[in-house]
Amino acid sequence: MSAQIQTLDISPVGRVEGDLDVRVEITNGIVTNAWTQAELFRGFEIILRDKDPQAGLVVTPRACGICGASHLTCAAWALDTAWQTEVPRNAILARNLGQIVESLQSQPRYFYGLYAIDLTNKNYRKSKYYEEAVKRFAPFTGTSYELGVTISGKPVEIYALLGGQWPHSSYMVPGGVMCAPTLTDVTRAWSILEYFKKNWLESCWLGCTLERYEQIKSYEDFMAWLDESPAHANSDLGFYWRMGLDIGLHKFGGGVGRYISWGYLPHEDKYQKPTIEGRNAALIMKSGVYDGKIDTHTLMSQEHALENTTHAWYDEGGADVHPFDRTTRATQKNTTDFAGAYSWATAVNHDQYGRLEAGPFARQLVAGGKHGEAWQHYDPFVLDMYKKMGGPSLHLRQIARMHETIKLYRQAEHCLKEFRLNEPWYIKPREKDGRGWGATEAIRGALCHWIEVKDGKIKNYQIVAPTTWNVGPRDSKGIRGPIEEALVGTPIADPSDPVEVGHVARSFDSCLVCTVHAHDGKTGKELARFRIG
Repeated sequence: MSAQIQTLDISPVGRVEGDLDVRVEITNGIVTNAWTQAELFRGFEIILRDKDPQAGLVVTPRACGICGASHLTCAAWALDTAWQTEVPRNAILARNLGQIVESLQSQPRYFYGLYAIDLTNKNYRKSKYYEEAVKRFAPFTGTSYELGVTISGKPVEIYALLGGQWPHSSYMVPGGVMCAPTLTDVTRAWSILEYFKKNWLESCWLGCTLERYEQIKSYEDFMAWLDESPAHANSDLGFYWRMGLDIGLHKFGGGVGRYISWGYLPHEDKYQKPTIEGRNAALIMKSGVYDGKIDTHTLMSQEHALENTTHAWYDEGGADVHPFDRTTRATQKNTTDFAGAYSWATAVNHDQYGRLEAGPFARQLVAGGKHGEAWQHYDPFVLDMYKKMGGPSLHLRQIARMHETIKLYRQAEHCLKEFRLNEPWYIKPREKDGRGWGATEAIRGALCHWIEVKDGKIKNYQIVAPTTWNVGPRDSKGIRGPIEEALVGTPIADPSDPVEVGHVARSFDSCLVCTVHAHDGKTGKELARFRIG
């Protein structure tokens, strides 16, 4: 019997922004090939050309309405390294805190608003957990959905204390920050953190104290924790774990099996005179590449990042180019050609490891490595799960993301404890020409900005975002990007409602809209159109 091949074009695939399309080929119910298309061109690199060097502080936070603090962090550190500034410790803490609280707001908002909705899909009606999933996760009416989406707004109240507003503040500047929190501000920030912890993180998500959860260091520890108390097993974390296994989310969505983290949160006493070369040794959350082999980790340097435009809509040739050497030239006619160019995203490669996955899963696998400095953060939990569960999956990707929430919370506490309110928050820099680089870990993964200043203007500005790593198309060798590779092997129970494709794409936090259309790629017949919620 000949194989039955079906082509589905799914547009769009997310629930917030409508700029990701996916094409999959399905053979006998399994995805055997995939293409991801980034359909939106915004051109920040072109907008910033010939502008004042500090324009990036205003323009780049508006690249995203949910992680603008990460872009602002990169823009500020990029100019700090270009201008060779001095940044006081209070300012480092204030920058870190702003990014942390923005990441904290994203955790419940992402899980309930973008991802867990899929667990209420009709394809899972036979699961013994289905009715409970609907009670908890149904959009707008689910008990956990309502709580999680509502409480997600609390952490960024702390950001507003620092920057005056959220999103799109520009309070981080070369040489420090444009704020000087008072004792009242710090006290209020503590109360906001406590509210977030007591009313969702401990009571709903974990079913235990942070201190108890932090004792988990291995797969066996986690399983023992689940069995220890009904409160643990019936928490949203315990429930998601059990349902995910029941419906098979641990069996697909693995991806390329190689991972990157730029590292983030510079230590307040170790990066006051920032340089590109000195960054790795100054990070609380260390950088690294993990290539899927047992305990093989290496630090990550910006010089290894290369962009390839062979299958992207740019007139730049097909060579691998470092961002410092790239000039963005958009194609005027972006016709889709799956054998040629089909996306606005570039294919980002590591010059030694090739295609790499970015994101919280990558960060936690890197955190399990013993590379880096002894004082830097080390957490073996997710790496141990990765090994003992036989490798990556979209289920483990979720566990890693939400596991990080506790780490972020503790770092927010650290920032508030370490402020010295009477010490400087800003040291005026001397503007100069030069090259700079700023990097961080946005909640979705590895983010960095490269800037070249010449004659007092921006000569070149380049951004490589987490989605660039993950959603990028094939490279010059035809190697699929991380999401494309993760889609291969996905089982599709109902081609007219390919929720499994959404699982995989959304496990990378591809932040897109709530309407999904599916049509047969050969006939053009629409198979389904539905709005979740």
